[in-house]
Amino acid sequence: MPELPEVEHVVRALRSVTGRTIEAAQLKLARTAPTISARSFARKLKGARIEGVTRRGKYILIEMDHGRVLLVHLRMTGKFVRVSAEQKLPPYAHAIFYLDDESILAFCDMRQFGRMNLLSADTVHDSRELSILAPEPFSESFSIDQFRETLSRSRRSLKQLLLDQTKVLGLGNIYASEALFLARISPFAIAARISKQRAIRLHEAIQQILEEAIAEGSTLRIDLQDEAGSYIGSSERFWRVYEREDEPCVKCGTRIRRVVQGGRSTYYCPKCQRQ
Repeated sequence: MPELPEVEHVVRALRSVTGRTIEAAQLKLARTAPTISARSFARKLKGARIEGVTRRGKYILIEMDHGRVLLVHLRMTGKFVRVSAEQKLPPYAHAIFYLDDESILAFCDMRQFGRMNLLSADTVHDSRELSILAPEPFSESFSIDQFRETLSRSRRSLKQLLLDQTKVLGLGNIYASEALFLARISPFAIAARISKQRAIRLHEAIQQILEEAIAEGSTLRIDLQDEAGSYIGSSERFWRVYEREDEPCVKCGTRIRRVVQGGRSTYYCPKCQRQ
């Protein structure tokens, strides 16, 4: 599943369609947008001009000039692909947007977990999807005081807490492991018990690892035509601990370990990340 940096890369790629008008839209798989019928989907999007593309957490917000926002979550395999009118539609195209430059933007999703919703621009941030999210990791709201308060209210392990988007936004399994390694904190430490000094280190590490990933993606060619609109760069990165079980730690040489927490793999260095 893409994490916040990968979603940010998709948003930047999608900005290439800003200014385009949707001449027609098709919803071919009902479960992709379960709260709206295919007929209503087509009617409400026909003639809409794309004004901008933004992000809230891992949600993509495609803003229209008629006061509506198409809210998209990629989930595991969702991606956007742009093709010309002469090209075949890509596989698993479940939502299709015919643009006024005769190109076609398709939302493709092999495993069919991706979701869309069409909401009013005035209320989208109060929606069920967005209202529960924690502060953006680069916003002023994500302060060290706010972070420490969040930690103090949880008896969960740090790794499990960091994956909860209602508590700490933007981290998935990869970046949670990487941030904890950067902060030199055990993934098994209880959130409410960590010291102020370690909380500060972890707060800084979260922002650092996300900044690194976004910056790395910005150096790559982002082009919806070659399907680079999703998972950009994540498979080519050198991770410090993630998926490096039994390999030497980049800092101390100790073998990286892998355990399962809450059904997800956690990678850590037992020496650098002592409790």
